[in-house]
Amino acid sequence: MYSLNYKVTTSTCDSAGKLKIFSALQMMQDCSEMWIESEPAVKQYFHEQNMTQLLATRQVEIVRIPNFKEDLTVTTSVYGVKPMFGFRNTFIRDAQGEPCLKTWSMGAFVDLSTGKLKRIADDIIATIAIDPQQEMNYRDRRIILPHEQPAVLPPVPVMRADIDYNKHMNNACYARIAMELLPQDFVIKGMRMEYRVPAKLGDELTPHLYNMDNAIIVALNIGSETSAIIEFTKKML
Repeated sequence: MYSLNYKVTTSTCDSAGKLKIFSALQMMQDCSEMWIESEPAVKQYFHEQNMTQLLATRQVEIVRIPNFKEDLTVTTSVYGVKPMFGFRNTFIRDAQGEPCLKTWSMGAFVDLSTGKLKRIADDIIATIAIDPQQEMNYRDRRIILPHEQPAVLPPVPVMRADIDYNKHMNNACYARIAMELLPQDFVIKGMRMEYRVPAKLGDELTPHLYNMDNAIIVALNIGSETSAIIEFTKKML
């Protein structure tokens, strides 16, 4: 398990003084990425093999949104590892230790030279600390698009500020783009994100929006390929 401490500051708040979901995703992603610092054998192996871990899917369950100035702890823990995939929980907890946001995610192990999946050696897998799977409402990692025709919206360019050290669009930025397309009265209860084709600088993401009874799905396409799919489940007030 690996943890980072945060405080909800001005730059991470929305106009209502609540933690932005985009900022929460960044916090959880940072903690997940920094986890490798607690696994020196994996870190050395990735360096020698020119490998990295890329997020393939994430589900977010919102218990409550933290307020301005709250102290938070983000923890990430691996609960399963396969030769080419890892599974983890990453939770944001308040000062009392109660969960505010719960997530599970699947990461893919990738060769940086080819961009293709690459297996981790069994002896390295054996060194990874495995923690119990945390309690939350686990849903399928695959998001099935409805058969109905979506609303196709104007393309959004990938900007320099969207690119991270993997030379791809940062995972949280897909959600940020999709959230801008939600109605203002849409209160998010949960999210699922499926990442397929990494967007790069110069790409344009064309949103395909599917509006359902209690959810909105946004597929972000690069030409004819789907780059990412984000499903937002509505909180019923």
